[in-house]
Amino acid sequence: MSKGIITALRFTSLRLRLVVVFALVALTAAVSASGIAYWLNREAVLKRTQDAALNDFRQEMQNRAATLPLRPTQEELRRTAEQMAGGSAGYSVLLIGERAAGKPIVGASDPDSFTLADVPRSLRTAVSTERPVTDANPYRYHLVWQRTQRGSTPYLVGGTKIDGGGPTGYMFKSLAAEKADLNSLSWSLGIATGLAVIGSVLLAQVAATTVLRPVHRLGEAARQLGEGKLDTRLRVSGADELADLSRTFNSAAESLQKKVADMSAREEASRRFVADMSHELRTPLTALTAVTEVLEDEQDGLDPMIAPAVALVVSETRRLNDLVENLMEVTRFDAGTARLVLDDVDIADQITACIDARAWLDAVDLDAERGIVARLDPRRLDVILANLIGNALKHGGSPVRVSVRTEGTGAEEELVISVRDHGPGIPVEVLPHVFDRFYKASASRPRSDGSGLGLSIAMENALIHGGSITAANSTDAEGRVDGAVFVLRLPRGEVEES
Repeated sequence: MSKGIITALRFTSLRLRLVVVFALVALTAAVSASGIAYWLNREAVLKRTQDAALNDFRQEMQNRAATLPLRPTQEELRRTAEQMAGGSAGYSVLLIGERAAGKPIVGASDPDSFTLADVPRSLRTAVSTERPVTDANPYRYHLVWQRTQRGSTPYLVGGTKIDGGGPTGYMFKSLAAEKADLNSLSWSLGIATGLAVIGSVLLAQVAATTVLRPVHRLGEAARQLGEGKLDTRLRVSGADELADLSRTFNSAAESLQKKVADMSAREEASRRFVADMSHELRTPLTALTAVTEVLEDEQDGLDPMIAPAVALVVSETRRLNDLVENLMEVTRFDAGTARLVLDDVDIADQITACIDARAWLDAVDLDAERGIVARLDPRRLDVILANLIGNALKHGGSPVRVSVRTEGTGAEEELVISVRDHGPGIPVEVLPHVFDRFYKASASRPRSDGSGLGLSIAMENALIHGGSITAANSTDAEGRVDGAVFVLRLPRGEVEES
């Protein structure tokens, strides 16, 4: 998935949530309302049809079936059933009588569509059940009904028995028309529900756009503020919560701009002070250096009581001179005025020259093939190597091994220089801070022979080349720390053809 798609998904996530919430609320409300409306209409339609059919059937049983003789013939039953079914109620009738004791006969208005097998057994039992006559119940037999299903068509089945030994009658009415009406109603309610959901989605889009437009502007302003455009402000309109948020953002941006401006001014003043101080110190340091060189030349002829003091002055003057030079270099990096002077450099020759100039040939083992050429700034590479090798000799001890290799191919090819010592290694808590300026590994030893800027300057020189330096501890075969290793990685660059 591309970054643009991920960004689009992130941007629309709140919009999507708003739309989903609106749609769910509308769907829940519409389904609930439609369900209640359907249930109420269904009960009303069925009850109206059912009551009309049952009341008509009861009346027909009283008017026609009750007039039959106690032992009717099958023809009489059939004719009466046809007469009862011939009304406007539209149901079929089944009459059951006895031509003799224990010998039932059946008369049906339409034996092809309604027989005794279509009457549920539970309904037949309820119809035949005789109830005690009381003040609250004047009839021994009640009219009982039940909804049943035959195939896909619903039916209403009702039945009752004539008091005093008359026939038992059953009615069978199709509810297909009511089912069709209810299906049409359900489709209408479904369409209304769908329209309600679509309308809610459209309303959600409008609401989301209204809410998210200022949120998007706020996000864009925050992004610009993060990119350093501290004068970014939002246009405030209205008096709602989003307007309050915009005012808060503008106030925060204004405060941040002021603080950054103050910090930049103080940093610039501090940098200028360090640069001016370092520059002003160079003149007296030049004179002091000349005097200390004379004193050093005459040190053998000085009084033994004075010689140690002279040696201390000489060493401290050199240390102060190195510190001033390092401060000047750091100031150039901070000010962004440090520049590269690139040249094709034979790495083996460059390292050899660095070691030889500082008389480290006996303490350093070099593993570098001649002919590895990189396009670098030789002066800055010398500064990096001098600091890394000098740090290894001072804190790790000899033998120090410097190895050179290349990694990658083409434009991605890198020059890798490793400087490894065999000392006690670097404490774990010190490793993250070895390239910090003036960092002291032990608070009890705030003063050291170096300026505390060497490794920091080495890192700055690596970064200006587009490279990096990493520090770690090396271990032996048994897993014990066996010295520290610094790895310098620099892009090899495009070497010019000779």
